[in-house]
Amino acid sequence: MIADLQCVVLDCPDPLELARFYAGLLGGEVNRPDRRWTCDDHWATLHTPAGAVLAFQQVPGHRPPRWPDPAHPQQAHLDLAVADLDAAGHQVLALGATLLDATPETRGWRVYADPAGHPFCLIRESA
Repeated sequence: MIADLQCVVLDCPDPLELARFYAGLLGGEVNRPDRRWTCDDHWATLHTPAGAVLAFQQVPGHRPPRWPDPAHPQQAHLDLAVADLDAAGHQVLALGATLLDATPETRGWRVYADPAGHPFCLIRESA
């Protein structure tokens, strides 16, 4: 095992509105204090009763997906917690991932793509 799933992140125009929608659908607590995230106008979370966490990320100019139109694809990514960004990065590259952006490393994460091109983030675990 290389990482632990932290949350599934959905792109959207209004994070708080979408978090409240999913809270109505699934139950749970919107923007519960959590050491892993800072919630603001651009980011909201939902901790579900089942233990899953959904996160909602504001994307300017968001274009909603249209099922099953590949010109308007689904827009989500995984955040995966790792103890060591360097070691985990080498491991996911060996599995076939591609590094998309190491710039956020100073904030504790790196962005990769799986072999099919789906982005995911390796997030340094908080102590």
